[in-house]
Amino acid sequence: MSTFKAPKGTYDLIPPDSAKYLAVREAIAAPLRGSGYGYIETPGFENVELFARGVGESTDIVTKEMYAFETKGGDRLALRPEGTASVLRAALEANLHKAGNLPVKLWYSGSYYRYERPQKGRYRHFSQVGAEAIGAEDPALDAELIILADQAYRSLGLQNFRILLNSLGDKECRPVYRAALQDFLRGLDLDEDTLRRADINPLRVLDDKRESVQKQLTGAPLLRDYLCDACKAYHEEVRELITAAGVAFEDDPKLVRGLDYYTRTTFEFVHDGLGSQSAVGGGGRYDGLSEMIGGPALPSVGWALGVDRTVLALEAEGVELELPATTSVFAVPLGEEARRVLFAKVTELRKNGVAADFAYGGKGLKAAMKAANRSGARYALVLGERDLAEGVVQLKEMESGEQTAVGINEIVAELESRLG
Repeated sequence: MSTFKAPKGTYDLIPPDSAKYLAVREAIAAPLRGSGYGYIETPGFENVELFARGVGESTDIVTKEMYAFETKGGDRLALRPEGTASVLRAALEANLHKAGNLPVKLWYSGSYYRYERPQKGRYRHFSQVGAEAIGAEDPALDAELIILADQAYRSLGLQNFRILLNSLGDKECRPVYRAALQDFLRGLDLDEDTLRRADINPLRVLDDKRESVQKQLTGAPLLRDYLCDACKAYHEEVRELITAAGVAFEDDPKLVRGLDYYTRTTFEFVHDGLGSQSAVGGGGRYDGLSEMIGGPALPSVGWALGVDRTVLALEAEGVELELPATTSVFAVPLGEEARRVLFAKVTELRKNGVAADFAYGGKGLKAAMKAANRSGARYALVLGERDLAEGVVQLKEMESGEQTAVGINEIVAELESRLG
């Protein structure tokens, strides 16, 4: 056993569990690729100011949870706590918005980092798949992303999740609500830190999960009662498009997201089987973020779905994913000449797209067959001295135990035929 362990609040993905995570990432990415979203990858760290401006100086993410550090050159950097700000920064830096084909539709997958109190479903290192549609103000884009996430979850077999939907208004109507909410909050018995956040962004207080705060928020003004006509019409069209697609959702007038850049549409995917960490993903529209980080006005919308929590949700429902076998054929050579011949056949199988493995380390027959069984292979190839003399290889079907002699020169074609 190593002297070192994974840092607190992190985890290692190892087989066979890692196959679940790959399957979830692929299931989320598939509908995005089929809807015009191109893949983007950004650095694991960015300038601290990108997140301070974009995510919000009053958020817990920026004030308490970022892994920030100073380089030897004096730059202030932070491990990325979320993906949207980085993706938008990259799109602006590459001038993708000037190519004349808006919206720019991008998807990404990666690891993110927040210094939080570790618990089931909440880690200091976590994995997400995200999607962003940059440069268009269109209710159909908001609806599209919600529908694609619903499609991804259902393709995995997930059933017991709910979609919560709300509107956070825009720069025209939200200031009126902000003032009303601040007046309400001033009358509550809140601690100094919460009052400070209320002055900077009172919506942050609505997202406070502490029971002592939530109890006092009963009767707080609701943003939906302050929406301007334009925001009402926009939100209603989003609702109509989602409904027309046959996707169920719940209106949640108290829903706010944990990031300051959201405007108008906001949504969350929750699974009741996960306890307090019920959110498996979420997102919304962020029409002002580009300007916050020094870019032009680019209305945009996006989401991020947690891979870790999606896996936990699948386990909570007892869903068994159909995972492709990592090995279809396992070769067992008995002797040096057999080793040379079978290694060549394994190489040929791999070139032809067949997942094949080899008994390395000079294992005897018994140990090699145990390895073949552990690999999950459908077939084992056993080649000994007598087989070599006869020009055949023993093809064993692992499940039934049935064994057939097949010509060495015909074995690749035979396996391709059997494996389809």
